[in-house]
Amino acid sequence: MFEKASRLGLRFETPVGNLTVEDLWDIPLTTPTRSYDLNRLAISLHNQLKNDVVSFVDEAAQPDEKIQLRFDIVKHIIEVKKAERKAALDAKVRADQKQKIRAILAKKRDAKLEDASEEELEKLLADL
Repeated sequence: MFEKASRLGLRFETPVGNLTVEDLWDIPLTTPTRSYDLNRLAISLHNQLKNDVVSFVDEAAQPDEKIQLRFDIVKHIIEVKKAERKAALDAKVRADQKQKIRAILAKKRDAKLEDASEEELEKLLADL
């Protein structure tokens, strides 16, 4: 679908101007402000598709292939960005858990060292 879009020179009309497929990767999934995001673009394209179909029998009334292609591309980019966001969140959770485990291990080692006898501590000191 990306090859087809590039061959057609497909552009996406937005309030911030016409965007290329490459530009879509820089747009956030959603924004709390009134600026443009992928969710609003997908909704707009979806509405265009719904309003474009007048008849399922008359071929002239079938959805515009370019609108469908635009919608499919935006949906794909949204899914990729959601997967990337989830992977980053999962990686952060794993990193936080590893850090927590390392801190507990260090604490246990310190406790073991504190429980050592004077002779054991002197021997450890001498070995250093």
